[in-house]
Amino acid sequence: MGLAKTEIFTEQQNEIALIAKVFGHPARVAILQHLFKQDSCVCGDLVNVIGLAQPTISQHLKELKLLGLIKGNVEGTSVCYCIDTEAWTDMKGIMIKFLDQDLPDTECC
Repeated sequence: MGLAKTEIFTEQQNEIALIAKVFGHPARVAILQHLFKQDSCVCGDLVNVIGLAQPTISQHLKELKLLGLIKGNVEGTSVCYCIDTEAWTDMKGIMIKFLDQDLPDTECC
């Protein structure tokens, strides 16, 4: 696979692409939905709710955490995850600004 050449794109374009990548897997969407419902949860709960193996859930949590949409606190041998509300609000602002662009009134193609 070729290089993404991210350096030729703006910071905003790269950020939108990273957000889209995280939302590009249904397991991550399901994890976020579950975290919104529970306000926080232990990773083991996600295995039961989502139905994927622990290592797979952990990888998806890692991707969500790298983007900053979730944060986790160690509680004994478990990690309790929750939505990072500030990061979520920032991400929403970026995506709303991008998705709220108006189309021209002219027909294309």
